[in-house]
Amino acid sequence: MTMNATRLRRLGSSDLHVSSLCLGGNVFGWTADEATSFDLLDAYVEAGGNFVDTADSYSFWVEGNSGGDSETVIGRWLARRGSRPQDLVLATKVSQHPQFQGLGASNIRAAAEASLQRLGVETIDLYYAHFDDRDTPLEESARAFSALVDQGKVRQVGLSNHRPERIAQWLDICADQGLHAPVCVQPHYNLVERGVESDLVPLAQERGVSLLPYFGLAAGFLTGKYRRGGADVDSPRAGKAWEYLEEPRNEQVLAELDRISRERGTTQATVALAWLAQRPGVASVLSSARNLDQLSGLLPVMELQLSEEEAAALTKASS
Repeated sequence: MTMNATRLRRLGSSDLHVSSLCLGGNVFGWTADEATSFDLLDAYVEAGGNFVDTADSYSFWVEGNSGGDSETVIGRWLARRGSRPQDLVLATKVSQHPQFQGLGASNIRAAAEASLQRLGVETIDLYYAHFDDRDTPLEESARAFSALVDQGKVRQVGLSNHRPERIAQWLDICADQGLHAPVCVQPHYNLVERGVESDLVPLAQERGVSLLPYFGLAAGFLTGKYRRGGADVDSPRAGKAWEYLEEPRNEQVLAELDRISRERGTTQATVALAWLAQRPGVASVLSSARNLDQLSGLLPVMELQLSEEEAAALTKASS
């Protein structure tokens, strides 16, 4: 099926419109081999998704990889298809690749060229500053990103892992100098990690910047697989997920996820991401899948609309 354009959400004040579920590409070439990655991308697009997120650093930490591996897989997938899916939005990031560290102007330019080559595209739809670089003046970084937009190599700019005060400063620089400003921010945000609601969310709403949360399932904890006395889970992030059980209120969150998912005939992961997708300022939620079974539990996020009662119950349980 194809998602109706009216179901897509606008990123800030930009011309980009995205599905409420963003497919994370961090697993491509890592825990999902190339063939599996192709299957995941095909299934996601077929279900109506149009937003794929990666970074030039994925996944240099894996033996045999050197960075840019995920981008290369996506580029090969696009080449194999022969034609780009309609309205597909590709997002990637700069600052963490072993050969392209930081947010200096020359580094941003070189990293963007390398990403374009690996992806096999002429323009990156959404280009993120992956992590804040305190050693480089914000003005230098902001001007370098804006120049890429002027050159047609990037359509829109985003920020990831930046503190609210740094985001505000970046936006102010762009407003003062007539630069292309970031249209979205990618924060760590989910049902059991809600700290951004006190500062980042209000800032984003005030400045018209969309939120695109990552770790929406809290390292897998919100899938419901992690329980006291339960079986071990085979996942690279299992250690972090188990830690969430040390906080008593998080078991209340699981109980509400169990109830709502049972009543709705869906998964706990779908409900957790649907709650996040309905939070103020959120345009899309980022989540990845290592196989088609995991992906099938995420795709309904693009259709599920929680009731006010259901959303309120989850908000209360996680407060």
